[in-house]
Amino acid sequence: MTSSTTDDYLATARRVIADEETGLRLLAEGLNGNFAEAVETILRARGRVIVSGMGKSGHIARKIAATLASTGTPAQFVHPAEASHGDLGMVTRDDVVLMLSNSGETPELADLIAHTRRFRIPLIGVASRPDSTLLRQSDVALVLPKAPEADSTGLVPTTSTTMTLALGDALAIALMKHRQFTPEQFRTFHPGGKLGARLSKVGDLMHKDVPLVGPDMPMSEALLTMTQKGFGVVGVTDAAGHLAGIITDGDLRRHMEGLLAHTAAEVMTANPRTIGPDALAEAAVAVMNEFKITSLFVVQDGRPVGIIHIHDFLRAGVV
Repeated sequence: MTSSTTDDYLATARRVIADEETGLRLLAEGLNGNFAEAVETILRARGRVIVSGMGKSGHIARKIAATLASTGTPAQFVHPAEASHGDLGMVTRDDVVLMLSNSGETPELADLIAHTRRFRIPLIGVASRPDSTLLRQSDVALVLPKAPEADSTGLVPTTSTTMTLALGDALAIALMKHRQFTPEQFRTFHPGGKLGARLSKVGDLMHKDVPLVGPDMPMSEALLTMTQKGFGVVGVTDAAGHLAGIITDGDLRRHMEGLLAHTAAEVMTANPRTIGPDALAEAAVAVMNEFKITSLFVVQDGRPVGIIHIHDFLRAGVV
């Protein structure tokens, strides 16, 4: 491969991306009250968002449906051709339909459009032609701006599908923000992989066999507990069972002279960093990184209920 060929490939790629970037800018500038009405229409629906499209628009519709469903808005993709052969039964009066078609004249959409009109199901249309059948029949019309496709012929769905995908993302995030969708709720729909691990709760990963000693415990015995548990740290609890302090390797080094003549209370670091069992694992990792520590006691109502080590996060794939 010659350098001129490489330069030609790169020039083509940069032109395509620039063309699609122009389309996204025009899309953002052209948003109006219809977008807000689309969000409100979805919020009013008691059922799901039925997302539909044919061809490349169908692929985009599947992704939009998946994004909506994972961010707190129940959604389902319905193939328009299959809808004409029985799948219209999936679309109920409680639903709202989000239909995608660049031209707005895709023939396979006709039966689904007619179904929404017959049963007064709200229809949000996305197309590039305001006078198209789809947008004329829609309760809310979202018009894609006039932007050329990124291929040399102007025929391949590129800029148009990028704009449609971005518009779907914008709807999902607007709905997510309105519903105050939390990371904890997000984990409900993303339990697997690294994302699920990052959104795990501390209580899911912590050890419940906690290394603890009383304040009057001689350091000879405290060291034994510290060694047996294998966390490199031991907690010191007061008479009420609250965590009063911790003893770490650093505390041992600072009290090396005459260490065994001390009690746990004399060696411990008071008011240690702790975390609650309902905190996200990612929050615990942030605390560890900020204060350069490898273990955190997990406390509830001031009492230690567990301990978590940086190795637990490594095993779970959080870091």
